Amino acid sequence: MLDNPSVASVAMKETDEKAGEPLATLPTRRASIEDVRLNELGYVASFQRTRSFTTILFMTLAIAAVPYGLGGPLLVGIIGGGPLSLFVGLLVVLVLDGAVALSLAELASRYPTSAGPYYWTYQLASGGSANLNSRSRAVMYSYMNGWIWLIGNWTIALSVNFGFASLIAGTIAIYIPGWTASEWQLLLIFYCICLLTFAICFLSDRFLPMVDTAAATTTLVTVIAIAIALSVTAKAGRHDAAYALGHYDGSLSGYPTGFSFFIGLLPPAYTFSAIGMITSMAEECRHPEKEVPQALMSVIPIGGVASLFFLLPICFTLPPVEGILAAPYGQALPYILHTVMGTRAGAVIIMAFVFGVTLFCSVSITVTASRCTFAFSRDKAVPFWSLWSSMYHRQPFAALVLVTVVEMLLGLINLGSSSAFTAFVSVGVVALALGYIIPIATSLFNGRREVSVAPWNAGPWLGPVVNVVAILWISFELVLFSMPTSLPVNEVTINYASVVLTGFAGMGFIFYYTYGRKSKFPLSPIPIDSIWHSTSYNC
Repeated sequence: MLDNPSVASVAMKETDEKAGEPLATLPTRRASIEDVRLNELGYVASFQRTRSFTTILFMTLAIAAVPYGLGGPLLVGIIGGGPLSLFVGLLVVLVLDGAVALSLAELASRYPTSAGPYYWTYQLASGGSANLNSRSRAVMYSYMNGWIWLIGNWTIALSVNFGFASLIAGTIAIYIPGWTASEWQLLLIFYCICLLTFAICFLSDRFLPMVDTAAATTTLVTVIAIAIALSVTAKAGRHDAAYALGHYDGSLSGYPTGFSFFIGLLPPAYTFSAIGMITSMAEECRHPEKEVPQALMSVIPIGGVASLFFLLPICFTLPPVEGILAAPYGQALPYILHTVMGTRAGAVIIMAFVFGVTLFCSVSITVTASRCTFAFSRDKAVPFWSLWSSMYHRQPFAALVLVTVVEMLLGLINLGSSSAFTAFVSVGVVALALGYIIPIATSLFNGRREVSVAPWNAGPWLGPVVNVVAILWISFELVLFSMPTSLPVNEVTINYASVVLTGFAGMGFIFYYTYGRKSKFPLSPIPIDSIWHSTSYNC
């Protein structure tokens, strides 16, 4: 356990009233109660609790960033079969990722700390036992899960920023026909985005809840603007419902016709892949044991409705596929907007809204990645942990710098190999998925004892079902995101995700055996009956 003040002393600070001094305000008292609970989990509060359910939900929606999440890899969905894959695939993913969200919500309610999945893994693997062998095994599992989770946070943030750069390049190419960005120009655009995101995260830390509100508003406005713009103009023609919702061409991917449908699942799966990162914000929520689970449960239906409003107009006005396949930089969305609206200026204006959504996504995902980096460093799990876990004006400035620098260094990969960069994008999703599946599977294997006493849980009947569905879906995702999106495979289309992830995992093992075991990973098992007791509520 960390060298924390006792729970009793923290509680006394909250309740002791000196003569002549007014009682603490309700938010302050509530923050003190939550800090006592955090102390029971082994940590001293480092952040101000400024986030409500509404702002944490808006942040989760900003991470999903529907216009970017679906629009960035839209070409992959079209290659995977077209309108049927886009429409039905979205519905399938919403159900499956709903099971993942419910499973994560239980664990986030049980252990509301920014340490997230690797902390859950430790507590679940140790089973509340102080046995030396159990603790040693739990430390190794937790360390490896934490390392993979950290890599997932870094690379998914990288994928957003580089995808943003590609969207900008694709939009410029639409507005200025014949313009082509060289590799170094694309890299400079990417670096500008990274630095802009860093500046917003650092300079606006106090106002980030308001930024999240602006992000949700921008997403809503963008989805509505795209729906209206495409539906009203339709310069490339309109399709009937049979085509828009049921047309399927499985020949474009090169895979067997039936399997191509699963390639079409990639855009919605990518969109909702990072929602679990919101658990890193638990220590900034006023009621984390309730607000984080509620945000995870709410983002799927709300994001699903937004996704339908975004995709359906595209399906009904989709221009000829041949032109989409030749879109600059593989960015189908700018091309579709230009072709359907029939005006470059109009397409650029709509894309400006999409850029706003993507920037907000970059900010939110960078903030959560910095909290993840801070938490793992706080547990002395990375070299130079004291630096990365340091605070500057109650924000993890050093961790934010590290996230940005790692992104910019990994971005250099694009100078040598575009396929290697694509692998990093896939690694982000795969690593996050591994971070999810390990604690979910461990909880299920333990008979769900720990989550059964969480303030929020899915109940004894629904809980095991959603856990099994989540495990099966994540297992399939691991395979799907490790495959090339089209055949035949060559040096450009091959997906090196499994190789890259194995390399990162190998680095994790090396760090663990050379450093991690000696760092005295300062987690302690929490017996199932020692956690605070709150009013439970379930589905």
